[in-house]
Amino acid sequence: MHITSEITDQKWDEYVKSHPFGNIFQTTSMFNVYRNTKGYFPIKVCAVNEVTNEIDGVLLGVTIHEMTGLLGKGFLGKFSTRSIIQGGPLVSDNSIVTLSKMILEYDQKVQNNSLYNQIWNLNDNKKLLQNMKYYKYEGHLNFLIKLDQPEETLWLKIHKSKRKNINRMLKKGVIIEEIKNKKKIPVFYELLKETYSRVKVPLADITLFASAFDQLVPKNMARFFLAKYDDAYIGGRAILTYNDLIYDWYAAASNNALSMHPNECLVWHILKWGMDNNYKLFDFGGAGKPGMQYGPREFKREFGGDMVNYGRYTHIYSPLKMKFTDIGLKLYQKSPL
Repeated sequence: MHITSEITDQKWDEYVKSHPFGNIFQTTSMFNVYRNTKGYFPIKVCAVNEVTNEIDGVLLGVTIHEMTGLLGKGFLGKFSTRSIIQGGPLVSDNSIVTLSKMILEYDQKVQNNSLYNQIWNLNDNKKLLQNMKYYKYEGHLNFLIKLDQPEETLWLKIHKSKRKNINRMLKKGVIIEEIKNKKKIPVFYELLKETYSRVKVPLADITLFASAFDQLVPKNMARFFLAKYDDAYIGGRAILTYNDLIYDWYAAASNNALSMHPNECLVWHILKWGMDNNYKLFDFGGAGKPGMQYGPREFKREFGGDMVNYGRYTHIYSPLKMKFTDIGLKLYQKSPL
């Protein structure tokens, strides 16, 4: 077996497509999205069988520098780069050898410029990933909603108050639009900026969403939606689509329109759209750590999905720098808007 990044996009994507855990975050299309995003630096690692010349595993990760405010400038800003592998690695036959070699290669590529690497699991892959050296597991919750059921059945699983809010707002005149023109991406991004500023979480540059629109929307791998009331846009949601799964990627709501429940209306619209277009599963994109307060968890729970805990694995490359960054982030979150 040899490790390389010199694999054609077609071969890479065919492997991802055929893998039981294949997902959009391990595709070359997502690599191209990251490559065209400010502050994002994607890395590909592939294991090739030297006898058959077939792919035995792939890994797509990205180093991210997206901190703003206190962490984005000066001393602490230098310490804020992290690495994320989402939905990977993918290996054949649950090979620990293949996994270990790819992870080692990836660590060597990113450890000098990143505080840590984190693997975000989209499936229950603990039996394989627990064999990785230096990586520590911690729980991370999520909600999955089955879409291959009657609409009425799904509707009745949603909490009564959510159903009431959705019906009331739709009758009042809230409408959902899909973004068909890239010129509307700044509208979506302004709503994101409001939301992320409110919750004091760093936000990716607008180029992430412009790139996703360019790279993914034409391939039917992403869609952007806006909630509108009268002449004002009050909320937005971006989803990623791959095989029979919808992934809830980014969500936003205007500070002045939270009482209009744009998030509820958007999620219900997307669930119905997914059922109408033969998708089988809606992934809510995470619900925080078990035992820790996380506001969006209750919102997501009330849509009646199944809670899972696939967890995450973290390798901290520099514990000292990590402490500095944690302090800086806490100060940033306490600072005035």
